[in-house]
Amino acid sequence: MYPADITESLKKVEANRAENTAMEPRRMTAEEKDELLATYHPDYRQDQFEEIKVGANKGEKAPHELADMLQANSRIKPEEIDLTKIDYDVDVLVIGGGGAGASAAIEADNAGANVMVVTKLRMGDANTMMAEGGIQAADKPNDSPAIHYVDAYGGGHFAAKPELLYRLVTEAPEAIQWLNDLGVEFDKAPDGTMITTHGGGTSRKRMHAAKDYSGAEIMRTLRDEVLNRQIPVVDFTAAIELILDEKGNAAGAVLMNMETKEILIARAKTVIIATGGAGRMHYQGFPTSNHYGATADGLVLGYRAGAKLLYQDTLQYHPTGAAYPSQIFGALVTEKVRSLGAKLVNANGEVFMHPLETRDVSAASIIRECGARGNGVKTPDGIGLWLDTPMIEIKNGEGTIEKRIPAMMRMFGKYGIDIRKEPILVYPTLHYQNGGLDISANNMTSVNNLFVAGEAVGGIHGRNRLMGNSLLDIIVFGRSAGKNAAEASKSAKLGNLSLEHVNKFAKELADAGIKTDKVSPKLLPNYTKSKDI
Repeated sequence: MYPADITESLKKVEANRAENTAMEPRRMTAEEKDELLATYHPDYRQDQFEEIKVGANKGEKAPHELADMLQANSRIKPEEIDLTKIDYDVDVLVIGGGGAGASAAIEADNAGANVMVVTKLRMGDANTMMAEGGIQAADKPNDSPAIHYVDAYGGGHFAAKPELLYRLVTEAPEAIQWLNDLGVEFDKAPDGTMITTHGGGTSRKRMHAAKDYSGAEIMRTLRDEVLNRQIPVVDFTAAIELILDEKGNAAGAVLMNMETKEILIARAKTVIIATGGAGRMHYQGFPTSNHYGATADGLVLGYRAGAKLLYQDTLQYHPTGAAYPSQIFGALVTEKVRSLGAKLVNANGEVFMHPLETRDVSAASIIRECGARGNGVKTPDGIGLWLDTPMIEIKNGEGTIEKRIPAMMRMFGKYGIDIRKEPILVYPTLHYQNGGLDISANNMTSVNNLFVAGEAVGGIHGRNRLMGNSLLDIIVFGRSAGKNAAEASKSAKLGNLSLEHVNKFAKELADAGIKTDKVSPKLLPNYTKSKDI
């Protein structure tokens, strides 16, 4: 169901399919990858970044869109907020209702803490829900956490914080077992053994999946566990400022009801930021695979309270976002499609790269092929390249697509494209926030009793993330944050609540000569012509 101006290229893909299926493209050398990234990856476009002028990362660079939010005005005037009127009083306050927040809440509850989750949308409205390909863990006889570490460390350009990556890989097998025990329906062989596959940049088959809706299955299970435990969840309520006490410890948050705009005060002995990613900031004008609320809120809240960011200048552009049709422009096309055998093919029907290079290398290769080399396919929304999905069933047998990636088949099938018979058009989409708040091995920031888990953390993956390690990190570090925050709450002695840090940050902005009408956190993207959210 492609328009006539696209079918000429489609015929070339079909004519070369048998030859392309049989060929094995070579992998790039390290030198080729470095040159490719420096020339074509969006993170290397210096004109798209600016210097941060205030705060803990003063003098470092950030994308223009993020810098605007870091250096924007608070949504509140501290003198108008009554901190003596406490609406919620808990041991552990979890900000964010995705996989990391849910995992944290479950473990804090396990530890006996009085825990509450607050989320600006609904429990489960998160990037976790939209993750498709799987979750990594080295739990097979030919694999080990050490090999997993080497793969991830190299894939992240040797920039990951070693203590964080060590925890990620060594606790991965237990994380899989924890999810399995909670009821996640992983793909298994008839004998009960978990089926695993390769991902880009992995040297072993360690990707555990639930078909191609792994994140949805994990989020369903975690959400049900939170609700079954009767952990309080405050939906449609955003954290718009952190509260500290007079000693500078995290002590709660100022909340805003998203519908009524009512201001509420949550006091807490410890706080966990689990607000997820930033795709809806649309850095450099890219489309995104992210859910509606992914606007980097946690980074802004933590930064204004004094926490430091790490690698805030690095984003992950998933190499395969849907480039056609317009209705699903930017939607994620899981890497699992390539791990099952589909290859990337240009407008001339040529395979131009190995299908399982790391994500940053793959994205940069596609951008180069469409741009400098002029081998892209024009679409109503821009440009794209072919991902030749019929190769999957040539390689693995009829029925493989429906069995292993049914969500992909349904997503394109709605628009008359049968991916078993026709290839699909893809282009990089803004997918993951590599950078975030800097934490120690126990999940705590430089602000005492302020913990972070999930995509709002910087440093776990370095400057690029391998497929399947994000679903893993929300479990490993979500659970850890819940345990550590619960333990810290036992000895926490709250002083008087304060928003003085908000005034202090405003003075820094004024002293730096920054005048802006923007407010942050952003909370939701604005796709209207109105300036109001």
